Order: sequence, then structure tokens, then C-alpha cells
Amino acid sequence: MQHFDKIYARASKRKGGDQALEALLGPMRQTTDLTTLNDAEVLAEMTACIFRAGFVWRVITAKWPGFEKAFHDFDVTRCAMLSDEEIEELTRNTDIVRHGTKIASVRANALYILDIRAEHGSFGRFMADWPDSDFVGLWMHLKKNGTRLGGQTGRYCLRFLGYDSPILSQDVVAALIAAGVVDKDPSSQKDLLATQEAFNVWRDQSGRSAREISRLLALSTG
Repeated sequence: MQHFDKIYARASKRKGGDQALEALLGPMRQTTDLTTLNDAEVLAEMTACIFRAGFVWRVITAKWPGFEKAFHDFDVTRCAMLSDEEIEELTRNTDIVRHGTKIASVRANALYILDIRAEHGSFGRFMADWPDSDFVGLWMHLKKNGTRLGGQTGRYCLRFLGYDSPILSQDVVAALIAAGVVDKDPSSQKDLLATQEAFNVWRDQSGRSAREISRLLALSTG
């Protein structure tokens, strides 16, 4: 596996030098106090990521006020109590995207958040307590216990909420392959664990966050 210095040097060369490269990373240096997130914010982000998946993002953004009204500003208890009849009615609501299984996922994920709240106090606290060295484990937790939160949807959700999670874009995957970490898109548990181990090593080598490492990997190839 390549040392991170080589990956950084390749990204720097592609982007016009260290100063230009660091400028591209500026916003990623900001950190988020996950414990300050309320559960309505978490459910809203889960819902946004689920509806954006396989869809034109700007359409979801344009309709977002309709989503907020339809789902009671994502009040978790209220959404968890949505009846089958209410969900059926929402599939006819033109203020949102009328995708039945995605609409039903709001109730399911509200219940998921309530389960986490009962044990950890809030979903934000749960994320804050999850070790950075095991982001793959958190990906799997969302996939197993949430609804429609597997793959890139869950990763984007964590990233947008402020958890230090990489995004396995095509460029990142290409860089992982070039670095000798995996030989294909990491979808098996074995390859995901290899990806986790690589990020842990690169974090130690560079002192950078997983978000920064993910971005630098992408910039080293794309």
C-alpha cells in the first residue's frame, strides 16, 4: 500500500502545487459538534439523502419546503406515528416527490432514531461516541438498522451531518485501487475492512481527517 505522502504529491502535481491543493481542502477542516444536532435535523438529512438517491438533487431542494410541511418539520415522534393511511395520502401529495417506499422510509427511520435516542440520548450523541477508526461499522449500522441508508446514501448522510466519513466516489475508488488497497469497488466486507484499515494508516501518516483523505484521494486521480 502506498504511503500517503505519495498520494499527496500526486494530487499536488495534478492541481498546481501544495498551496492550490490546500485551498481546495479549506472547508473540510471545519469540525462539527455532533452532540448539538437534534434528532429532527438527523431525520431531515436522512430523508433528503434518500430522496436525492437516483434523482436530480435540485428537484429535491426546490421541493424541500413541501417536505418540511408534509413531515411536520421532521419531528421524530410525530413521523414515527404516521399511520398507513397518512403515508398513502402522502403518495398523492404533489408538494413532495411521490415515491411510496421512500415516503414510508421516513416513518421507519424515525423509529430507528427513537431506538437510538432511548439508548444514547440522541442520534448526534450516538455518532459522536462512535470511533473514527470504525466508520465502516457505522455504515453497516445504518444499513442494517435504518431503511434505505446503505451504500452511498448512508455515507452522504453521515458526511452532511458532520461525521468524519469518506465518500467512495469513482475517483476515490480509482485511487484506492492505484494504492493497492483493493482491486475493485469495495462492496464486500473484506474490501470495506481493507479500506477502513488504509484510512486508519493514512490518518496516522498525515494527521488528516477521513474527509480530507477522501478528498485528496479523489484529487490524486480525478
